[in-house]
Amino acid sequence: MPHSHIAIIGAPLDLGQGRRGVDMGPSALRVANLNSRVAALGYEVADLGNIHADQAETAPEGNPRAKFLPQIAAACGLLAAKVEDSLAQGQLPLVLGGDHSVAVGTVSGVSHHFRNRQQSVGLIWLDAHADMNTPESSPSGNVHGMPLACIAGLGPPELTDLFGYQPKIAPRNIVIVGLRDVDQMEKPHVRDSGVRAFTMRDIDERGLRSVMDEAIRLARDGAAGFHLSLDMDFVDPQDAPGVGTPVRGGATYREAHLAMEMICDSGGMVSMEVVEVNPVIDEVNRTADLAVELIMSGLGKRIL
Repeated sequence: MPHSHIAIIGAPLDLGQGRRGVDMGPSALRVANLNSRVAALGYEVADLGNIHADQAETAPEGNPRAKFLPQIAAACGLLAAKVEDSLAQGQLPLVLGGDHSVAVGTVSGVSHHFRNRQQSVGLIWLDAHADMNTPESSPSGNVHGMPLACIAGLGPPELTDLFGYQPKIAPRNIVIVGLRDVDQMEKPHVRDSGVRAFTMRDIDERGLRSVMDEAIRLARDGAAGFHLSLDMDFVDPQDAPGVGTPVRGGATYREAHLAMEMICDSGGMVSMEVVEVNPVIDEVNRTADLAVELIMSGLGKRIL
């Protein structure tokens, strides 16, 4: 990787979804010895702690079509500033979620950093879900189903307009890999957005290597690099049971590692986040442990 310094940033936010517990995800990853294991790869590791995120018990739910939107937007603003500052210092930001709504903050910070240098970035979104709902299309009003739409410029202005511009990433440089659960009213957003989506059928038919080759090429096309957003529900629940919204039929243990190894081999990753680890429903922290393993593969760990 082009960076020798990693900045770990916790984003303990669980306001974006109905099932509680992902706010403990950053702690679970740290308990799985994330910091020391990354340092063992030869990186200088700086753990910047956690951003502030309101708790559901102390915050009004607000608009039922976009629950806790002001609180989520505030947390994303704090996260964006920390991510941008880390990049300015030559560090690779590694964000620990929290639910996937934190991606709006992470990507906004990355995008703004490169925009100030007259450059653009791409995005690889490893996820069972498209996360391209809007308040009008969402069946639940949970914002963790909306962040990719916001990044592409579609959604509530509190999130789409961070730093005063949209989209944060051009849809032609956004790639979803592992898609297998899309809401009915969300499907047109995915099809019409210009985002490239590879479903699990694509992986079944073509193999993960072919899909990842194309995903990396699309994300890097004309861009200075790409951000990786890894929702742990990308992996099948047999290997990652402790996630916010599990969906059967996901990537296998080895497919997930291959995806991360190929991302590292490309040399194009400029930032990373891992989200939706829920220790409340996990089994002896094994989903967090797998998340750390996948981070390691993304940062250069090899079998030989």
